[in-house]
Amino acid sequence: MLKRGMSDIGAVQLTVSGLAQAFRLTVTSGTIWVGILFLTGFMLSYMTVLSWADYSYVMPAGAFGYALLTLLAVVFLHEAVSPRRWVGVALICVGVLLVGQTKPRTTAVTSEAVA
Repeated sequence: MLKRGMSDIGAVQLTVSGLAQAFRLTVTSGTIWVGILFLTGFMLSYMTVLSWADYSYVMPAGAFGYALLTLLAVVFLHEAVSPRRWVGVALICVGVLLVGQTKPRTTAVTSEAVA
C-alpha cells in the first residue's frame, strides 16, 4: 500500500517546495494511511509472536513475508520479477520450511519471567 500510495504521488522533487508538496500529498493520502495501519498491525503481531517463540525461530520464519510480498507485488502492482529473484524467493521458502521443523522455543520459561 505504501508503494501504491507513493506511486500515486509521483516523483518527489528535492527542493523545499517539492518536499513540502510531497509531504502534504503523503499526509492526505488514504492509501498511505492504510499502509501505515498494516505496518502497525505487523509490528504488534511480530511483538506478540516474539513473546511466544525464540528470536532465532521467528526471524527466519518471518522471512516468508518477503516471498508473499513478491507475489503480491506481481499480482497487484504488476511488477516484473526476474527468474533470479524467483529462485531467491524459492530459497527463502525452503529455509522457512526448514526452520519450521525446529521447536519454536529452546529455552524454558520460568515463573519469574512470566510474572
